[in-house]
Amino acid sequence: MTTIAILAAGAMGSAIAARLSENGARVLTTLDGRSAATRSRATAAGMVDTDLACLMRADLFLSIVPPADALGLADRLAPVFAGAERKPVYVDCNAVDVETLRSVADCLAPTGTAILDAAIIGLPPKPGEPGPRIYVAGDACEAMSPLRPLGLDIRPMAGGIGAASALKMSYAGINKGLTALAALMVLAAERAGAGEALGAELAENEPHLFARFGRGLPDMLPKARRWVAEMGEIGAFLGDDPAGRQAFAGFAALYDRLSREDGAEDAATLRAFAKACGSSQPG
Repeated sequence: MTTIAILAAGAMGSAIAARLSENGARVLTTLDGRSAATRSRATAAGMVDTDLACLMRADLFLSIVPPADALGLADRLAPVFAGAERKPVYVDCNAVDVETLRSVADCLAPTGTAILDAAIIGLPPKPGEPGPRIYVAGDACEAMSPLRPLGLDIRPMAGGIGAASALKMSYAGINKGLTALAALMVLAAERAGAGEALGAELAENEPHLFARFGRGLPDMLPKARRWVAEMGEIGAFLGDDPAGRQAFAGFAALYDRLSREDGAEDAATLRAFAKACGSSQPG
């Protein structure tokens, strides 16, 4: 039986764990200090609670945490990996900049474990649906191949450590950057009394964007807090491009505001605009 360790049991981690469990894998995690909601998700996903040392029994260790926690998790686990006779392959699946990913690899390299760079693109898997694509880069890509018959879409990449993270940053920059841009312009149009006209113009001339914003704006709001750090990682990925860094710093500020109480009015405005989009879809 293939054994996978997953930290942590958030929305994506628990959904991937559920897909693996339902296809016959054993999925380990550690729930020490975690909330009741996290524990409930882990139990529903068939995850087995154990301690950090026992996670070393796994074949693969998938790190699926918020971007700001990726390096801290690697640093916390380095002594555990160093002291283990048998070491799982460490797969960083987080939405982090290439330099952050390389810092994770540098942290773990002295432990002797193999390290892979992975990018999860798509929504958490649901029963009956294909789930996200998981792009993998690094010298030990073949270690991820047992996950294919367990229901995951694994896509090896050339380019070595950093290639998958670069893909994630680029794709997320376009995807979540477009959502931020739409939110900013919708809010500006509504403040100026042009929101209804903007919706009508999008419906007539940009029907695909119109439909996308109708779905994407309300879907973004509960995730806005998590996206703040990701915008920072994308800004770092842009390196010395000052316009790019400034744009994503602005997007981070927007998502931060929308996640707070003082952004509740703007969030309500975006929900209302999206609802209007949904109620007037072009035939």
